[in-house]
Amino acid sequence: MENIVAIAAMILVPVLLVSGIGMLVFTRRRRPVPMDLMEGHDFEYFCADLLKKKGFLDVQVTKGSGDYGIDILAEKDGVTYAIQCKRYQDPVGIKAVQEAYAGRDYYDRMVGAVLTNQYFTTPAVEAAKRLKILLWDRGYLEEMMEE
Repeated sequence: MENIVAIAAMILVPVLLVSGIGMLVFTRRRRPVPMDLMEGHDFEYFCADLLKKKGFLDVQVTKGSGDYGIDILAEKDGVTYAIQCKRYQDPVGIKAVQEAYAGRDYYDRMVGAVLTNQYFTTPAVEAAKRLKILLWDRGYLEEMMEE
């Protein structure tokens, strides 16, 4: 009987997250959507198109190499952005935040951001707060797609 319960738990609870306040949260494994299956450069153009639809102007995808970690340059409401895009299968770490920080200064932009189809690690979130980098995660991207 114990084996059946253990097997059922493995099948019915694919992901178990424990939050910082000790609350248990159960989530289902999500099926990949088209953005999860794109190649990196295709994802950058996908994000650029979404930004245009959201009112960003002068949206430019940078060249692949030597871009200092920045994939998209854009402007909205007089604010200039340097955006790092990450199409990953796992949470995005601190390196992407560091690249957005360096790229923001290299391109002389007002705001640096990381846009991903995933979520961010705790160290990435902490670094982004200190370096004043915007983190646009999967939830934000899905909201942009819905509107």
